[in-house]
Amino acid sequence: MPRPIQARIDLSALEWNLQVARRASSARIMAVIKADAYGHGLLRAAEALNAAEGFALLDIRDAICLRDAGFNQTMLLLEGFFTPDDLSLVAEYDLACVIHNQQQIDMLEAYPSRGSLEVWFKVGSGMNRLGFAPDKVHAALTTLKAHPAVRDITLMTHFAQADEATGVAAQLDVFNSLVAPYRMARSLANSAALLRFPATHADWVRPGIMLYGASPFAEISAQQLGLRPVMTLQSRIIAVQELSAGETIGYGGLFRANAPMRVGVVACGYADGYPRHAPTGTPVLVDGYPTRILGRISMDMLSVDLSALPDADVGSRVTLWGEGLPVEQVAHAAGTISYELLCALTARVPIVVN
Repeated sequence: MPRPIQARIDLSALEWNLQVARRASSARIMAVIKADAYGHGLLRAAEALNAAEGFALLDIRDAICLRDAGFNQTMLLLEGFFTPDDLSLVAEYDLACVIHNQQQIDMLEAYPSRGSLEVWFKVGSGMNRLGFAPDKVHAALTTLKAHPAVRDITLMTHFAQADEATGVAAQLDVFNSLVAPYRMARSLANSAALLRFPATHADWVRPGIMLYGASPFAEISAQQLGLRPVMTLQSRIIAVQELSAGETIGYGGLFRANAPMRVGVVACGYADGYPRHAPTGTPVLVDGYPTRILGRISMDMLSVDLSALPDADVGSRVTLWGEGLPVEQVAHAAGTISYELLCALTARVPIVVN
């Protein structure tokens, strides 16, 4: 018998969440499917999101994979190209590229096809990660507009705090003032901005985490936003331990029972992608009932509190996150974000698609 852990992927939820994005904005949708579609599987996610006008990725090999599979949408490489050698593949597969530094502009001399490259020009509006600094924008754009390799230019930026109280006003003002002279398509909104700031929608929106059914906001649940979880990580109890008062659980003895209690041992650990740093108290469901993690997460196992669940036993179903237990709740308890949990699912976890 195989080990009982599995990740269930609900493709209908992906389609539903895309429609939530569609209802929130009339802009074209650039669905972000980098990092193997946030751990959900590149090809299966692209198929479910096929109604999107574009796909945003990092790896040129992933974009080629989608082209070879018959996807004709705009394919945007979010970090652009890295060497002049990449440009022959960019041309062959008609890929759009983010341009975020002068070195990339210099490399364009190697682009093999005149007048055919779609460029997304990244403005550094305050996140200070990728993008041209405000005092470099005009010169770089002037060069790109005149470049014989370039067909179209879309202006873009990325918000650092769209999911927080600070919001986007300062960055939006910087971006708008810099690009005001240019009549070009624009793209600003990530999931948080798409849902919260209609003024950022422009021509293209770039939803990511919301497509996978997780909220981008700490204070608003995915359910409140009308989103459905796509990935549900489940396993089963494989052993039950009866602890006496004073006994400890697992490596380091981090949890000590203050009274007699039952503990379930679950076939899931950090080698499956569950966060090792998740503390005692992290939420979990056993047979649909809420309880908590106890002690330190092991490579292959973790322990859960069965004190209030007398009917739970070996074979009981355990939900680590997903349907009935939002991934962002687990992430918050573990001191991380839902993106990390979804992306961290390891290859040894079987995927079941429905």
